[in-house]
This record gives sequence, structure tokens and C-alpha cells, in this order.
Amino acid sequence: MRELTSEHIESIATGAAVLGTGGGGDPHVGKLMAKQAIEKNGPVTLLDPEEVPDDALVVPSAMMGAPTVMLEKLPRGTEPVEAFEALERYVGQEAYATMSIEAGGLNSTIPLGVAATLDVPIVDADGMGRAFPEIPQTTLTLGGIDATPMSMADEKGNSLFLETVDNAWTETFSRSISVDMGGSAMIAIYSHTGAETKAHAIHGSLSLAEEIGRTIRTVDERAAAPIEVLAREFDGHHLFSGKVTDVKRRTTEGFAQGTATIEGLDAFDGHELTLEFQNEFLIAETEDEILATAPDLISIIEKETGQPVTTEELKYGYRVDVLGLECADPWRTAAGIELGGPAFFGYETEYVPIEQRAATSDIIHTPS
Repeated sequence: MRELTSEHIESIATGAAVLGTGGGGDPHVGKLMAKQAIEKNGPVTLLDPEEVPDDALVVPSAMMGAPTVMLEKLPRGTEPVEAFEALERYVGQEAYATMSIEAGGLNSTIPLGVAATLDVPIVDADGMGRAFPEIPQTTLTLGGIDATPMSMADEKGNSLFLETVDNAWTETFSRSISVDMGGSAMIAIYSHTGAETKAHAIHGSLSLAEEIGRTIRTVDERAAAPIEVLAREFDGHHLFSGKVTDVKRRTTEGFAQGTATIEGLDAFDGHELTLEFQNEFLIAETEDEILATAPDLISIIEKETGQPVTTEELKYGYRVDVLGLECADPWRTAAGIELGGPAFFGYETEYVPIEQRAATSDIIHTPS
């Protein structure tokens, strides 16, 4: 158990953008909401999953919708708490703690604002270890936990509940509703017990985001390229370096979908990288080699600063490095690959763990 202050939130938001793999919403918005709540109500208590009683109720809080929408439609500010308290009323029990449903982007910091406002702890865990675009894509689903009952709230003051037969139907209905709510909504979802947190959540997510963020914020002191520092300290892989030459982006059915093209520079000169994304980066491939696929993490950072770049921010002329990180173990099971691998998104590409691709690649660089 320890306390999180506004200073911790800065590092968590930066690191969460790396774990967001381009998606998860703009962490800046969630950071401002969390910091405002902490400055008004005091620090947030961060619990290790083992400190949560087995029979305690844990209610994750999040945003769903297209990250591109969040650039223009800012939250009113009270929707996350309204959705959280509505779900408590629906289940007839006060939550012991909240949790991030995904470690990446806005959704890593939204629950911090809820925790500070309501004076409840937040668990150092999440339901993905990264960000994914669809409601069922969590390790909680892999553990057999229902996404509903689910509450949704928008900036206009509307709120509603869903009860569905499975998590796929939760995605279908809530996605349509989020579009009607203006493309994004705040939600409370996947309520579960402390015992289920211990068994099925990814442990240590907020601490990992904080560590990555702190590393980026101090990278100048290490006198090395940010990509080299991050790849070395977090067992990552330097997939590519280059200049963004094209971004095709569209907001369709509540998702930000598209393709980005990066022309190689320096050691990658002569190659061209294509990145496919649906909110998050899903596949990184050159003209003749696949470098990485989901569920492994593909993140873009600015070449000079190491600051992560989201899919909605990516534009022509950015000089970037592409970082690959290994996904959490549950995603490498047969069920995990089925739920989070390339085939889930309609690609015929087979999932191969990133470290296996790196071992045979002439392009991928893995610092020793």
C-alpha cells in the first residue's frame, strides 16, 4: 500500500501512453481529471492485489469510444463518478476499490480520478496489461468474468445500464450506444471480487506505467537515445526508426481505424514500415517481413524525446522510433491469441511472439 500524488500521475500518464500502444484515449485528458481530483480531495491509496480481501467488490472505471472523438468532445468531468456510483446502486453494494480496465492511455488515469473523488483505493492491476479496442478483450473475459452489469454515462447527463448474455453482446450494444452518446462515454464495468482480481487481472500495471513514464521523463540524464533506454530497461525490441510519410485515418463504428506509413532512416534506410491500427497499433510490417502483431505491444515514440505518440496524434513528418514489448502471459494462451491476436481483427497473419520474430530478423534490434 502506498499513496499516489499528482507527481506520480505525471509519470503514470506518460507510461500509460506507451502501454496504450497508440490507443486507450488521450492520457492528457485523464491526467488532468485525476490531478484535479487529487488536488481537491488528497492522495489516492494504491493497493497491491494481494491486499484486497477475497470477498471485496472491485469496480473498474473507464472510457469507451473512438480516441479521435476525445480530442474534440471533452468530458464534463463528473461522468466517470456518475457511472461508478450508478453501478454500485445497481448491484446493491459499495465498492471496496476501483481498478483500470486497461493499462493504456486515458483508461489508466480515469479510475485515479474516481478513486480520489470518492476516497476509495485503486488496485495496482488492470484487465489487459496494454490497451485493446473491444470490451471482451480482457484477461477478465479469459477468466470467465461477465462484463455486465455495466453502466454508461455521457456529458449531457444521460446514464443507462446493460445486462447481456455474454461479453460479445456487451460490445455490440455498448458500442452502438456510445456512438449515440456522441462517439464516447464513461463506463463502470466488469465488477468482480478481490479473489478474481488476484486470479485474473494483470498485476502491477500502474507501477509499471509509472516506471516507464519516469524513465522517459529522465531520459536526458542517461545520455542515450530514448528507444535504446526503453528497449533495454523494459526487455523491449527496437522495431524501426523513420519519418511518417502517410496516415490514413477514419472513425468508423465507434473506432479510429487506419494505416500509417513510415519511411526508414539511419539503420532502417531503404525500408518502409506499415502500421495497421484499430484504436491501437495491431500489426507492424515492412515490405517483406512482419515485425510484430497484437497481442504483443507496438508503441510509437518521438525520436528525440521518447514521448509516446497516439494514433490520433500521428501525422506526416513525425520522426519516430517504433518500440515492441512482450504482452502479458495470459494473451499467449490459445484462448488469449484467439481473443487478442491478428485473426480477431480479420488479418490472416499468424501470431508469433515478438522475441521469436526478433531472433530471426535482420531488421529488429534487441539491446543486450
